[in-house]
Amino acid sequence: MYRTEADLIMGFNCLALAILETDSRLLGEGFMPTHNHKFVLTDCFEELTRRERYAYTRYFNTKHFRQGRLAERQCFSLEVEGIVHTQTALSYVLRQGLHHGLSQTPFGYRHCSANVFFRKDLGKEYRPELLPDKSRYLYLPHGKSLPLNYRMSSNGLILREDIIDTGQVEQIYVTPRNFLYQMNRLSDEKMSREQIEENGLPPVTLDAIEKGVAEFDVQAALRRENGRAEASRLTDLEMCRIIDDIYLPHFSGSGEISIYTLSQGQRAALADTILQDWQKVRNGGRPYICQAAALFKGRRASVSQIRRCLALM
Repeated sequence: MYRTEADLIMGFNCLALAILETDSRLLGEGFMPTHNHKFVLTDCFEELTRRERYAYTRYFNTKHFRQGRLAERQCFSLEVEGIVHTQTALSYVLRQGLHHGLSQTPFGYRHCSANVFFRKDLGKEYRPELLPDKSRYLYLPHGKSLPLNYRMSSNGLILREDIIDTGQVEQIYVTPRNFLYQMNRLSDEKMSREQIEENGLPPVTLDAIEKGVAEFDVQAALRRENGRAEASRLTDLEMCRIIDDIYLPHFSGSGEISIYTLSQGQRAALADTILQDWQKVRNGGRPYICQAAALFKGRRASVSQIRRCLALM
């Protein structure tokens, strides 16, 4: 769903505008290359997600020369009740970068809201470089506008702290110390037991939060909570960049092209070429695309990742 950093930025901007348009409140979010999670207080969840998905799909399809629906028809949702359930669910949303192996702590992943809370107490105050008002339209969905009291950083991102209800979230965690504890807490039986004791309702778990996310490995996510780094693994964004910038030009000739302008057969052939090149580099050989040698050296990839980044299922 998000092939580039710019896509992730636009994804958040589409969510932010949907929050404003539906008079909802956003408490936390995390954007992964294949999906996003959001924790919202709203009376119109279906309308909020419809607006977000429609605006982003139009942007994505135009940029990548694609047609049709993006992602599943239905958006998975989970309602929570009680302060302990709320805190647990919100913590899982904020820790997406950690659980998906994209950072060693929740704070190391940029495309989530983990860093907007308790900023003064955690020494994270900053003054972002803002984008001039006349350029803001470049980073918004077609036909949308942003009220001037909401700021946009120089990279086009609507400032998370302007959209997210940080005051409400800080009340949920009560203290900066507890917030840090929850961000670093290990998922265990005690976490589930505390929720059951609160109101007798089923506990929020990592399984429940990630329900429907393809290829999500719960056991791997739990190992990552213990600080098991995976620095050698190519991220999906890195693989997409390799495909789009290094391999696609060899298929293009001239004219506009993306993976979506290739046939299924062409994409399958491209997947085979990339896999062979990665294996050659891993074994000390010379790849078909010479530029790939430096990009693949010492890095881990998989057949499923290559196919995913080529929209081959």
